[in-house]
Amino acid sequence: MLQLVGLRKAFADRVLLDDVTWQLNARDRVGLCGPNGAGKTTLLKILARLDEPDAGQVVTPSDMTIGYLPQDGLEYGGRTLVDEARQAFGPLLALKEELHRLEEQLADTTLDEATHEAALVRYSEGQEDFRRLDGYTMDLRVATVLRGLGFEEDDLDKPTETFSGGWQMRIALAKLLLQRPSLLLLDEPTNHLDLDARNWLEEYLNEYPGAVMLVSHDRYFLDAVVTRIADLSLRTITDYHGNYSYYLREHEARMDRLRTMKREQDEEVARIKMFVDRFRYQATKAAQVQSRIKALEKVVPIDVPPERKKVHFTFPECSKSGRTVLELAHVGKRYGQKVIFGDLSLQIERGDRVALVGPNGAGKSTLMRMLSGAEAPDSGTRTEGHQVVMQYFAQDEANRLEPSRTVYETLADGSPVHMVPTIRNILGGFLFAGDDVYKKAGVLSGGERTRLAVARMLLRPANLLLLDEPTNHLDLDSKDVLLEALEGFTGTLILVSHDRYFVDRLATKIIAVGHGGALIYPGTYEEFRWSQAQRDAAATAPVVSPPAARVAVAVAAPAPSAAPASSSAPAPADRDERKRLEAEQRRARRALDAHQERVTRVESRIAECEREIKTLEDTMAQPGFYEDVVASKPVIDRHQALMWEVGDRMAEWEALVDAAPPAP
Repeated sequence: MLQLVGLRKAFADRVLLDDVTWQLNARDRVGLCGPNGAGKTTLLKILARLDEPDAGQVVTPSDMTIGYLPQDGLEYGGRTLVDEARQAFGPLLALKEELHRLEEQLADTTLDEATHEAALVRYSEGQEDFRRLDGYTMDLRVATVLRGLGFEEDDLDKPTETFSGGWQMRIALAKLLLQRPSLLLLDEPTNHLDLDARNWLEEYLNEYPGAVMLVSHDRYFLDAVVTRIADLSLRTITDYHGNYSYYLREHEARMDRLRTMKREQDEEVARIKMFVDRFRYQATKAAQVQSRIKALEKVVPIDVPPERKKVHFTFPECSKSGRTVLELAHVGKRYGQKVIFGDLSLQIERGDRVALVGPNGAGKSTLMRMLSGAEAPDSGTRTEGHQVVMQYFAQDEANRLEPSRTVYETLADGSPVHMVPTIRNILGGFLFAGDDVYKKAGVLSGGERTRLAVARMLLRPANLLLLDEPTNHLDLDSKDVLLEALEGFTGTLILVSHDRYFVDRLATKIIAVGHGGALIYPGTYEEFRWSQAQRDAAATAPVVSPPAARVAVAVAAPAPSAAPASSSAPAPADRDERKRLEAEQRRARRALDAHQERVTRVESRIAECEREIKTLEDTMAQPGFYEDVVASKPVIDRHQALMWEVGDRMAEWEALVDAAPPAP
């Protein structure tokens, strides 16, 4: 499908690609990986024909189409959202316009017969082409992709210039997906997507009929989508057939082998050089010396990338907070006519590791600001617990850095004295090496400022962390440093992140934000998604109930009264109809009784769980409970399991109430 032949690309004396030969097959799902600065974006631009190689060529079939999504920089204006998305169907729109013109032409009664016949033939051909190209489902496809990427129904008729930069990139992605090119080139496609949109995009790309090549710092997304990794390093491309987790294992094993070979080669070269230096001027050894010199000239040095130092970090010690860390009581928040939260009550306890999830615009960042105290609710109260030492990492945290301070000074300011020796290590873990530490914060790029803000957070003691999108603009190695530090954090953690891998590793409780409230789900994000899927399945399942119309007739019919002796007996047909209605009433009553019994059983189980939860919470509130880790773990696990069961039982109860059969 696509082949690189002898490709070379360099900027001044810096060579990114050197005599690269590589092949991409139809329906391949390729993740392009490699260290920062290796040339991943440059390669994508060459494949998209936006840049030219210095040597070599890119060989593609003549009918191949390529779509490229850059990291940022695309903006749209002058059309509504839905009209802009329709531009992906340029040929179809032109054909539709031609059909409209032909319809007007055919309606003209003054046309001569030959012109009318030619227009009719062309109209028939155009209709067939329009049908064959799925033109009649064009609007459905547009709506499906836009909703999958997080746009609401109200957004469809909004002008595109009213959308922010992140949403502009979603528009670009939507147009690209609708065009369905033979090869999709995606540079960080998940940067501006929330979790729901990422999950949708994973499924879409897995079903995509063409080939996909992408760069992403989202490990879970790579594992879910790609089946092959192209590792761009050492000025060439090395293939690993598997997902990203497989690549990590195999790449590390390959690097170990390369380092061993490099060490052995260096030792052998050193021995040969020692022999040459020792016997260079001895006539009896001249032949052997010349032989070894020729051997040295034939040695091809093994190139090994520098081994990146792994940074292991633990948060500074901080005093323990009280059991209740934060509490919101009957909180309300609105912006103009838009109600974000109606009557929200929420309690965060010590040791909670909470992830806030929900679509963009649902109120996750608003809730984080209210929890942190950075923004006051319109109504209700916020209560902070005893001895809470909080750090709040906002989405715009990078813009709060003092531009006149150097990178090193930014971290040193406010850090505990005993943490100062670790500053250099932390900076290295976030890609600030050598003289980079003396750069002013004001000259850093957006991604560099975000990395610096995250590094600064790690050096300040706290027992409560509120992190709003801390992983934006972080590469995979920097994410690993942050993730390992947060996994070892002993305080309370509340985070918003669109990185699925990050959320899966950290969160033990999920708060789903949306529809003016926030629902708590004990458990991991994977368990939360399972619960949501079960609930959706229960809501859409067909409900078998008695025929309501017939039952209604039976209820409305007056009760039979005793007929006078002189009255004639009911006709046999009337008696049969009455018996049939009475039988239906009995069936409806039995169905209602059985349904009520199920509701009662579920309510009884919920009450049992809540009583046991109350007993466990009394035990957990005892002084010194958490000090004995071995003894406390079964109690904590049982408490979490019961909380999870209560959530599922409540969902089952709601489904039963909604599906209640009508009364007979």
